[in-house]
Amino acid sequence: MVRPKKFLGQHFLKDQNIAQKIVDALTLPESKSFVLEIGPGTGVLTQYLVKRQNVDLHLVEIDRESVAYLKDHFPNLTSKISEGDFLKMDLKDLTERDIHIIGNFPYNISSQIFFSVLKHRSQVKQVVCMLQKEVADRIAEKQGSKTYGILSVLLQAYYNIGYLFKVPPGVFHPPPKVMSAVIRLTRNEREHLPCDEALFQKVVKQGFQNRRKTLRNALKPLNLPAPIIALTQLDLRAEQLGVEEFIALTLQIEQAGGV
Repeated sequence: MVRPKKFLGQHFLKDQNIAQKIVDALTLPESKSFVLEIGPGTGVLTQYLVKRQNVDLHLVEIDRESVAYLKDHFPNLTSKISEGDFLKMDLKDLTERDIHIIGNFPYNISSQIFFSVLKHRSQVKQVVCMLQKEVADRIAEKQGSKTYGILSVLLQAYYNIGYLFKVPPGVFHPPPKVMSAVIRLTRNEREHLPCDEALFQKVVKQGFQNRRKTLRNALKPLNLPAPIIALTQLDLRAEQLGVEEFIALTLQIEQAGGV
């Protein structure tokens, strides 16, 4: 049996009903879709994924002990198991096809996984995942909330977020000290932002760096041109701006020759 490793943030789901619900939340076309499971561990989701006829399943797992277990219990998947760190992967090396991601994400790297998803957003069409409830809340939150932040804005710019259900600690081994939640991200129709996308990320990140400050003060390190500093919307705090308003602000900065 695979031992959960604290340094990898492993908490193995043991509730079969919840595992089935997570897999059922993955909405796919009838034709076979490339599905990548991140951190399958002992295969609690894998066992249900392999039963779906429209799933071309691939796994990525960093834990050598788990990889050995998966190859032993799912021999048909042996050639489709990548041993390594998802965060260091270029998804183009896996496939040129669209990718649907599923997984019980380790709490300690869930935010980094989403930044990697953003990097590969042209390929990643859907993400169904279980993660720490606090992070799930942040991703799904709308403007005006104290929970709303960098990940909320960046992910909502490219994905529609569905908050599916909460999961208590007792269904894991070992049980985490926090609640979990399952969310689904579905790629929206926006191929590109109407502004410089790198600048958009920079403005959003800097805006939330000191979230108690007004944007005028929070964005000072960007040395914005005077016409931008004079904008009335900079009297607001970052959490008060929606995705479209951040896009509009970035466009104004770009047009004013800032950053």
